[in-house]
Amino acid sequence: MDPLGAPSQFVDVDSLPGWSDAYEAKQLDCHQSPVEKAQVDVRSPFPYRKDINEKIILWKGDVALLNCTAIVNTSNETLTDKNPVSESIFMHAGPDLKDELQKLKGCRTGEAKLTKGFNLAARFIIHTVGPKYKSRYRTAAESSLYSCYRNVLQLAKEQAMCSVGFCVINTLKRCYPLEDATHIALRTVRRFLEVHGETLEKVVFAVSELEEATYQKLLPLYFPRSLEEEARSLPYLPADIGNAEGEPVVPERQIRITEKPGVPDDASDEEGLEADLSFIGSHAFARMEGDVDKQRRLILQGQLSEAALQKQHQRNYNRWLCQARAEDLSDIASLKALYQTGVDNCGRTVMVVVGRNIPVTLIDMEKALLYFIHVMDHIAVKEYVLVYFHTLTNDYNQLDSNFLKKLYDVVDAKYKRNLKALYFVHPTFRSKVSAWFFTTFTVSGLKDKIHYVESLQQLFTAIPPEQIDLPPFVLEYDARENGPYYSSYPPSPDL
Repeated sequence: MDPLGAPSQFVDVDSLPGWSDAYEAKQLDCHQSPVEKAQVDVRSPFPYRKDINEKIILWKGDVALLNCTAIVNTSNETLTDKNPVSESIFMHAGPDLKDELQKLKGCRTGEAKLTKGFNLAARFIIHTVGPKYKSRYRTAAESSLYSCYRNVLQLAKEQAMCSVGFCVINTLKRCYPLEDATHIALRTVRRFLEVHGETLEKVVFAVSELEEATYQKLLPLYFPRSLEEEARSLPYLPADIGNAEGEPVVPERQIRITEKPGVPDDASDEEGLEADLSFIGSHAFARMEGDVDKQRRLILQGQLSEAALQKQHQRNYNRWLCQARAEDLSDIASLKALYQTGVDNCGRTVMVVVGRNIPVTLIDMEKALLYFIHVMDHIAVKEYVLVYFHTLTNDYNQLDSNFLKKLYDVVDAKYKRNLKALYFVHPTFRSKVSAWFFTTFTVSGLKDKIHYVESLQQLFTAIPPEQIDLPPFVLEYDARENGPYYSSYPPSPDL
């Protein structure tokens, strides 16, 4: 507590100059060349928005000192990281914060969790875990860092917070290049404010002296303060500016199916995800070709071409993907039933499914399907493997064959093409029989990819132990069933 009459060390966000306030609009030089003048008319994908700029504050200082609704703490998976931001927050919040963090039982990379602010001026602290950066796994790191910012903002929206103070989430300890990380931070906040701007009054980027120059350089790209600054910044935008939410986009996603093969595409006729969205509602009737019932009848009769079937399936999948990105799936994510880990011996991404963490009778299975699509869409563009832990799975955890069939039918062709192996860990006789019937009579092309794994030692011949995050109960079960040798592999701090 500050002594009576002493000035407070905390800083009120309302007293800080806004991003727009620090800018004096510069008039274009009347002696510009024609090329320079023409550039003013070119609109950026991040156009000048005065209402959004008024919400942005760039402040050089300690995020722990901000008097706002919530501040952001960057930490590790056990929420015990010792970095300058965390140490300052712990010091000002007081000892009660450590006790509160123990109740959270950690935080996975990309997630965001909430605690009280205790002795801070901020009412809440939002804790998040940034990714460890390796150039080899750049795509995964970008997606995880995007998730950090997006989940913090989503949590702020759900809790009806007025203001959020962001630290720089990517710490030096995690080796994330500052400029690359700043692009992701700024565009994610920008896209969120475009859609949910009414829910937040202020977003503060609290930076150090080392970080300030990078933010000063990149902020005009995403928050231009005039039409002239928008035009000047346009050439400096990176090639990947993310999707409509700022999420990184993998180039392989840009494949599209031509509506009328052999006919040149109209410039405005885009078959991408955004185009599909723009025609939902009344516009859809202008796009309908023929009788829908007739098309379905032709499908049943086998008279529609393969290209038409592919196109129809792609549109259907895109609608699912749109819904998955728009839906709040935090309740499904909290189950920790599906997550990305390292790579196998062939360098392929490993995705883990934990059967025991799926309470089939208690959750909305359609939301579970949406969550699977949301997580897997950018993973499935390249070769990947699935590890399904059937360990200690009860009847109420087992996915219904109808759900699995629907999942298999909905997902894009890339999911099936790029899935190279499905490791079925600790199967029972009954689960083997069920899997055989499903892959024999319900779906095709999956049977040869399933590998039944009786012990973790078998699994480690395909996936190094340091490349897979194992739930503690799986380790305990395997040590009990197959010997104590396996207890030498400690559980990952991510779990």
